[in-house]
Amino acid sequence: MFQPLECFVGLRYLRSRRRRGIVSFMSTASLLGIALGVAALIVILSVMNGFETELRTRLLSMSSHATVAQPVAGIADWPDLKRRLEADEDVVGVAPYVQIEGMLAAGPNLRPSLVRGVHPDEEGAVSDFARIVDPVTLEQLQGGAQRIVLGRILAAALGVDVGGRINLLVPNFENGRPAPKLAGFVVAGTFEAGIQDHDANLALVHIDDASELAGLGQRPEGLAVRLDEPMAAGVFQQRVSGALGDAYRYSNWTEEHRSYFRAIRIEKTMMTVILMFIVAVAAFNIVASLMMVVTEKERDIAILRTCGLEPERVARIFFVQGSVIGLAGTVLGTLLGIGLALNVETIVPWLETTFNFRIMPGDVYYVTEIPAEIHTADVVLIPILALLVAVLATVYPSRRAAAVAPAQALRYE
Repeated sequence: MFQPLECFVGLRYLRSRRRRGIVSFMSTASLLGIALGVAALIVILSVMNGFETELRTRLLSMSSHATVAQPVAGIADWPDLKRRLEADEDVVGVAPYVQIEGMLAAGPNLRPSLVRGVHPDEEGAVSDFARIVDPVTLEQLQGGAQRIVLGRILAAALGVDVGGRINLLVPNFENGRPAPKLAGFVVAGTFEAGIQDHDANLALVHIDDASELAGLGQRPEGLAVRLDEPMAAGVFQQRVSGALGDAYRYSNWTEEHRSYFRAIRIEKTMMTVILMFIVAVAAFNIVASLMMVVTEKERDIAILRTCGLEPERVARIFFVQGSVIGLAGTVLGTLLGIGLALNVETIVPWLETTFNFRIMPGDVYYVTEIPAEIHTADVVLIPILALLVAVLATVYPSRRAAAVAPAQALRYE
């Protein structure tokens, strides 16, 4: 089979038995370094993708995908607006709500909280409220019953249990003067959504009680909307705002929780940069090993030059050699990384059992299992970057090889 001279000589140098000791060791270390760097990047980014998906799922468990609201006066004709929103083909459910910022007090304990007024029979259409909160607790959320459901951490911070009494202080102004409202509630139950902000700050009451406290006259503050595709919330908001006009305030979950996902993107970027240093170290090993080969093979290079081989073709010999090391390390690392990422849920429990420790204990973290989600873009981009670094590492040794002077190399032969 036809094979270019550069490839033939470069591969011959790579597998030559004469190359032993430090040169062979550095080539192997370079290959393994690139493989480990690529594998670590794929595994870590896959785990962070899994955490991002888990966070998004938990955030949406108690949050709607989009809202249409009139916070000051409430929505008087909300049944008609609800029918108009439900007519949209992307809408799965619509439910009224009222949201109040206030202070919850139980004895000497005082905590700021977000009190959300919901309709128990309709809230299940826009959130996982019915799945998270006990059905017996739901039956107690009736208009005028003054019952409240607290997040688990919020209840612990206030020091109250089911059946305990708490007071809700709502800031209010009348004629430019502060006139706060105070209402008493009985704790009907607690919930655990698995998100710090929800479990430590959120409380649920019946929408009639919340509307009375907000001064909306039994009108809801807005309508919460659940979509068939959560990622299309921004497009839905633009479409609805164009149809309904400026009479309402529009929002969606991507705007409300933007800081969470921005933090995850920053962490992923920083982890990528940091772990690419592993590949960079391996690339330095490629430079060192190729430089040693160039020094060792100066006589061979001089003979090839005297036989008429151009300097550019000499450079390509060592370019092939370094590129093969980079390619082999990249392929090995990609396969290893994908294999580890696909089996994280099996490997982590085995490590915990073998070494008798918990990576993510349940009393510290909400997510006790490490998820992994492989994205095609990561599996493609990471190997390309690693291979590019390895190829760039061959440039200097290749140029040095091309610059070898035949007369000087063969002077004492």
